[in-house]
Order: sequence, then C-alpha cells, then structure tokens
Amino acid sequence: MRHAILAAACIALLSSPAPAQDNPLTDSASWQDMKIDVLGERPVSQAPAPFAVTAPYRATDAAMVPLEITQTDTSVPISAATIVIDENPAPVAARLEFSPAMLPLDFALNLRVNQYSNVRVIGETPEGLFMAGRFVKASGGCSAPAGGDAAQALAVMGQMRLDMADGAARVSTPRRTAEIMIRHPMYSGLQRDQVTQLFISAHFIDHLEVWQGDEMLFSLDGGISVSENPVFRFAYTENGAPTLKVIATDTEGNSFSRELPKLAEG
Repeated sequence: MRHAILAAACIALLSSPAPAQDNPLTDSASWQDMKIDVLGERPVSQAPAPFAVTAPYRATDAAMVPLEITQTDTSVPISAATIVIDENPAPVAARLEFSPAMLPLDFALNLRVNQYSNVRVIGETPEGLFMAGRFVKASGGCSAPAGGDAAQALAVMGQMRLDMADGAARVSTPRRTAEIMIRHPMYSGLQRDQVTQLFISAHFIDHLEVWQGDEMLFSLDGGISVSENPVFRFAYTENGAPTLKVIATDTEGNSFSRELPKLAEG
C-alpha cells in the first residue's frame, strides 16, 4: 500500500503543470549573435536585476503572451527597458522609457512569440544595464491570423479605453493602476489574408506616449511583436490631472490622440 501511495504521488507530481516561473533564461546562440546590435558595447551587470519578469512557461495563445515587469529593488531607479524575444523575426519587441512617476515599476503588456524563445528585459539604471527574463514555449505568434474582420479592424483603429483598477477618480491616492487598450490590428507582415491567402503588409503602432497632464508617464517604440489591440497595464503616482492622454503613430503615417478621463462617465 505504501509503495502504491508513493507511486501515485510521483505520477501526480510529474503530470502537474510546471510552476509559472519555473522557466529561467536559457543559453541562446541567437542572443550571442545579436547582443552587440541591441546593446552596443555596454556591458550587462552580472548582479541580480532590480526587477523581476513574469511570463508563462507554456503560452496559452502565442499571439498574446503576457509579460510583466515588476521592480524588486526600489533603491535603483529604472529609466528604460528593452524587450527582446530572441527567436522572433524582429527580436527587439519594444523599447520603453519611464518617468519617475512610474516607479517603483509595475508594467505589463502582451507580446507575440513566434517559436520557443527567451523573452528578456534589459533595464537601464544609473548603475548600468541589468537583465532578467523567461523562456517561453510558444509558436506561430507572429503569423497567427488576426482576430475578426479586417475591414472592421481598420474602421475602429485608434479607438481607446481606460480602465482604472480602483474604479474611481480617487486623486488623493498616491499610487494608482491603469489599463489602456488601443484598437489596432498590429499586422506583423507575416499574416495571410484568409480569403486571398496573400500576405498582409506590416502595419503597427511604432511610437506611443502616455501623459498625465504635462508629465509623460512612459513612451514605447515598438515593432511587430506587440500583440493586436495592445493593452498596457501600469502603476503610476497620481498628480491630480483628470485625464490620461495617449498619443500614438503607426507605420502607415496615422496619428491617434485621445484624452481618457480617469473617472468613467455616469
């Protein structure tokens, strides 16, 4: 009986899903080939990064893989971060710049992962560069068909929505969490039209800024690896401005600008 119980426990352990963060970065020839192009001659510190990166070991949807950057050492300000997906066709997914109001950093977005790959974040601080990341099992994210009707996606392109985690304009609360969603197909150039089977030309948001009054909270310079209808969740320090303003441009020369009230109408 004792052996049967032990055997059952071992089977259960082996068949259970891996812990969400049991996926550290692995050796990568791709990264060795590209790191000079990404970092130049700047060295990456071998010390533990002052932030943690969360991403699933096995992605449910390769076209929408959640990534979260969370500051773990608040004594080291993080001014910028570059997200690199080693095995994607365009590995540099985004470069982010953060204002002091974004610190301590708590930032999340969704990414496309085209094949099993390291997803790494290189953070910039006064003490130099630090790196952390996760190995993600996903495939086909950059070529996955866009969701919904293409004509409808273009018709609503540029629409935005702001959700506040506390659900109210509590401007007296120093730290708040916001989530901004932007309607945009974010075509990667690797997707096919489901009717003609021809490739759809790349068309994506290449620059985005989020402002709180006269203060820019963060900016993003992005590529094809940011997911369709991108969503950004972030914590920030409240300065009393009634809105968050989003300014974005895309690769077709379109510009989008919206003032999003922190208090929902009604």
